[in-house]
Amino acid sequence: MEESLLRELIGRVPQWSGAQGGAVSFLAGGITNRNYRVEVNGEAFVLRVGGANTELLGINRRHEYEAHRAAAGLGIAPEVIHFLEPEGYLVTRFIAGRPIPPAEMGQPENIERVAEALRRIHHLPAVAATFSPFRTVEEYTQTARRYGVAFPADFGWYLERMKEIEQAFLRDPFTPCLCHNDLLNENFLDDGRLRILDWEYAGMGDPFFDLANFAAHHQLSDDQQHHLLSCYFTPPNSKPSTFNLQSSIFARLKLMEIMSDFREAMWGLVQCGISDLDFDFRSYADRYFQRMAANLIASDYTK
Repeated sequence: MEESLLRELIGRVPQWSGAQGGAVSFLAGGITNRNYRVEVNGEAFVLRVGGANTELLGINRRHEYEAHRAAAGLGIAPEVIHFLEPEGYLVTRFIAGRPIPPAEMGQPENIERVAEALRRIHHLPAVAATFSPFRTVEEYTQTARRYGVAFPADFGWYLERMKEIEQAFLRDPFTPCLCHNDLLNENFLDDGRLRILDWEYAGMGDPFFDLANFAAHHQLSDDQQHHLLSCYFTPPNSKPSTFNLQSSIFARLKLMEIMSDFREAMWGLVQCGISDLDFDFRSYADRYFQRMAANLIASDYTK
């Protein structure tokens, strides 16, 4: 982004009017948006500039703002400072935390922290946004085709399996709750508390998608997944080891893992058509298609 445009955005944040400083630096790491660290009056903030055409990824910036603000009220997401309209750019407080490597995230104590954070998020009041991995895959399919993106040869088979998974889920309906829906490792920070970033896909949905999305992105083993579920479903003040994990609960998690990978693969396909960022979205999509296919073959999703 040109410096003049960036400065114009900074000048529109009311809390920074007449402030001293204004040093700006680019924060690397995002593959959808551009994030900038802004230092004002000795404090650090993040200005999140949304990428081009992100509405084609199902992103609604007003909904992102509402979900992020709700999670910030719990101290899980960074504090929201301002919402720049009409662009929908978000200004939050900078968290001076450290990334948590995937292997470290899979340690029992961190799985417990994630389960507790998700349980709290899932009990927040309802927001306007909704999320379904099934509808998302369908919408991404239409968008990718509209942009002439090449699909895997066996894509029709994937869609048939998705329909069977959804039918299996319909036999045991869920109560929608606020979910993050994008629990990549890069979206976690530790500053003494577990923080979760990037709420642009948040919406009312199936809590099992959050659990499976976290498990899939961190390559959790079956034992680690059992621990995640036990911690999540354990009643307050009880030990996870006392929780009787039903096989149907674990089966739902495994099926949602497949849907997590399907959504991620389709996200990559859409980005192939719409993104101007220097990133290999084709390889990204192929990686998730391959993992999804392997899990589909290994799963008995019809029971």
